[in-house]
Formats: sequence, structure tokens, C-alpha cells
Amino acid sequence: MAYTLYYAHDPMCSWCWAFRPTWDHVQQNLPGEVRLTQLLGGLAPDSNQSMPAAQREMLQDIWHNIASRVPGTRFNFDFWRKCQPRRSTYPACRAVIAAARQEVSKQEPMTVAIQRAYYLEARNPSNEDTLIELAREINLDIELFTVQLNAEETQQELLRQVRFCSQLGIAGFPSLVMHSNNIGRRIPIEFNDPQLQINLILDAAGLAA
Repeated sequence: MAYTLYYAHDPMCSWCWAFRPTWDHVQQNLPGEVRLTQLLGGLAPDSNQSMPAAQREMLQDIWHNIASRVPGTRFNFDFWRKCQPRRSTYPACRAVIAAARQEVSKQEPMTVAIQRAYYLEARNPSNEDTLIELAREINLDIELFTVQLNAEETQQELLRQVRFCSQLGIAGFPSLVMHSNNIGRRIPIEFNDPQLQINLILDAAGLAA
């Protein structure tokens, strides 16, 4: 039987950042018979408008909430002082796609680089220059990355993944869906217990011992 685990996320989703340690554990311990497919959800389309003050305050409150609910999750609040935030995550999503197009193994390093830049280093991944800097840091071909970052085919691939998330019934991130025999099963997200998350995945696939 074929099993596909879909992981829907956005590199600028703060809850996905909190899920990072568990997600690393899942990737390292996923059974061989389960195929992993990552999907970019695209939280916020392209925008050049500065984030309204109320939204900035709301997101900072979310960061504080996450830090209290998921011990060990760190945020650098200097971001809100040093950067000009925009509610625009599509550029970061396209950067992950562009990195993977150049080299599949660079998909996860680019996602992690964006998360670290945003949440720990107070750098703005909504900006193209930041994304190009991150591509350089993970040793991508910068000229090729820049072309692919802005390519129409990259945007269309992002929109395809966003639509597919919707078809799977995914409305929030991070999300896990186990798909087998044309049936999708939503899997609860466990932020604080990586082994429990593995067990929930195995249960959804019917592979639990």
C-alpha cells in the first residue's frame, strides 16, 4: 500500500517555526514506506504595503503566546524595530520553490534559512534582497536563483500548491495529512512531543505496532 504524508507549511508561519524541532524529528524517523511531500500554503500574497500597526501588535502577541506554549521556541523581537514588515509571504514561498528547482536537497535548507533570518536574526524574508542573501548562504547559484525566484512558472507552482492545500481541506499551518487508498486523514499537530507526533502519523497510516 502507498502512503503519502503531506506537510503543509509556510516559511514565514510562526507556528511552523515552533514546529521545527518536531518536524526535524519526523523527517529523521519517518518509516521508509511513507513518502513525504511538502506543500507551501502561501499565507499572504505579494504586497508592497507596510503592515498596519494593529497587525504588527497582533503578530507580536502571537509570538509571545507561542514562546509560552512551546518551550524553547525563540523569537528576536528586534525584527519589529529594525525592519519594515509587510504581510507578504509569497516571496519566501517562491524562494523555497526556486531553491528546490535548482537542487532538490536545498528545499529544506532554504526553509530553515528563511525561518532563522526572520525569527532569530531580524531580517525580512519578504524582501528579495534578503532571499538572495540567504540563497548565497546556502551555496546556491545566485544568478539562477534570482531568475527562478521571479519566474512565472515558480509563481504558478506556488499557486498549484496553495490550491492543493485547499483541496486537502487544509486551512491552517502547520498541517499534516496522511493519504492512502484515496483517503486523506488529518493528523493532529504535536508541538511538544516529537515521538508522539511520529506515533500519530503511524496510527493514521495504520502502521502502528
